Amino acid sequence: MKLPVADRRKFVVNSSLSAAALLLDRHSLAQPAPAAASLRISTSAAGTVVSKDFIGLSYENMQLEDPSFFSPRNTGLIAQFRAISPRGVLRLGGNTSEFNWWKATPAQAAPERKLVLKDGSRPQDTLYAITPETIHELDGFLKATGWSCIYGLNLGFGTPETDVPEAEFVFKTLGPRLQYFQIGNEVDMFVQYHLRDADTWNVDLYLQQWLVIARAVQKAIPAAKFGLPDVASKVPWLTSIADQWAGVADKPHVTMLSHHYYWNGPPSNPKATVPLLLQAAPAVAEKGEIARAAAAKMGCGYRMTEGNTVFRGGKYGLSDVFASALWAADYLLTLMSLGYSGVNLHGGSGHAQAVSVGGTFVGEADMKDPSQPHPKPFYTPIANEGTLAGSGVDGKLNAKYVLEPTGYGMKFVSDFAGGSLLPIDFQPGAANATAYAVRRADGKVLLAILNKDETQALRLQLPPCSVMKVLTAPRLSATEAHILTGPDAAALVKVSASEVEIPPAIGAMFLLL
Repeated sequence: MKLPVADRRKFVVNSSLSAAALLLDRHSLAQPAPAAASLRISTSAAGTVVSKDFIGLSYENMQLEDPSFFSPRNTGLIAQFRAISPRGVLRLGGNTSEFNWWKATPAQAAPERKLVLKDGSRPQDTLYAITPETIHELDGFLKATGWSCIYGLNLGFGTPETDVPEAEFVFKTLGPRLQYFQIGNEVDMFVQYHLRDADTWNVDLYLQQWLVIARAVQKAIPAAKFGLPDVASKVPWLTSIADQWAGVADKPHVTMLSHHYYWNGPPSNPKATVPLLLQAAPAVAEKGEIARAAAAKMGCGYRMTEGNTVFRGGKYGLSDVFASALWAADYLLTLMSLGYSGVNLHGGSGHAQAVSVGGTFVGEADMKDPSQPHPKPFYTPIANEGTLAGSGVDGKLNAKYVLEPTGYGMKFVSDFAGGSLLPIDFQPGAANATAYAVRRADGKVLLAILNKDETQALRLQLPPCSVMKVLTAPRLSATEAHILTGPDAAALVKVSASEVEIPPAIGAMFLLL
């Protein structure tokens, strides 16, 4: 029996849900005494400036198969993009970026692609067209959202003859809304994706092949900019490229180094659990240091262009619940502190995403009833009502789009974009919590505290402040998230003259007075 969508999602409208109702489940059980915490902010010194367009979403290139999806007429999707952030970056790439072709005219036929590797394997047969109409619609969508775009070109089957005409049209149409071209997706996985031979494929051959296409695009479009290498996991490829870059002749204009990050996976991994999701992940800082050093050597920025909680579409009961909202908020704030230019969390419609991971979402195997409403993919920041209901509606024009928990986590931290990070000394005591501070352009200081502990409240002294907003839900496993402001936020996080108490499993943002 299918549940109606209303039973899957309950939304706050103008903070109409009371704070008491949201915390009913938590306070029905005895809670331990609040953990004693301490926090000091150095407001006299400012650190890294967070990019104004730090917030980003990542979608499969195959989403461009439907011109009505990224369209100025798709007002429901536009509204949710703007709800996450009034300024951001849409990245178009993913596995399906290797299987598109540029259909410049209606009469143009699809190309023949016959790639058989030495071991007899071959890539998937997916093939879809991108048309001038789609790019015009994309331009209108970007104008309506206030966002810019990273556009993925084909490296798997790409050549200068196939990629340059597409790049020229995209550059001319999008104009200032195009940040840069990305040529190839997860290039370190080309052997696994049956796009290159195992005995020859490495970072050196990748760079050679990338340069052939990038130089051709640069020659045709002198003002074009590029990002590379967009690896799935082998972040040391960035170091290798940076080491070789000084000796590269006729350099294309590289503005960004990029890599991906999925916290865990596949969904069947026994270590993909909510408690572990909310713990610190040392790999994040390790990858960040590699990216920072390589980017400094090349004189460019570095961005996490695709990632989320659990790869291959996310995990039921983890990627689609409130715990993922706290994870997303903490992850984005962490990458801000590590100097990243931005983050693009992956999502999109069910069809394009399913194709990108082999045709099905393996996480559905964990569900007692796979037809039960759920976001597809599980981790998507934005879903649409048709997909939630399992009705087959997938990206239908003006469907009812809704923010999922990861989207709420992104929205919660978007106020930090454009500010200067401040040094902070936070000691959370026995609780699992993190804190970040930023000075906005208007001189005001924002403080975000994420209490990721499911049972332990935090008690600490803060400078004079007010509660701006609260990220919350009835419990970590709730298939919903809420951002409360005004009296409801103040009811959850009470600020007195001497101290503040932050309940368990909640995010709180303060404005220092």
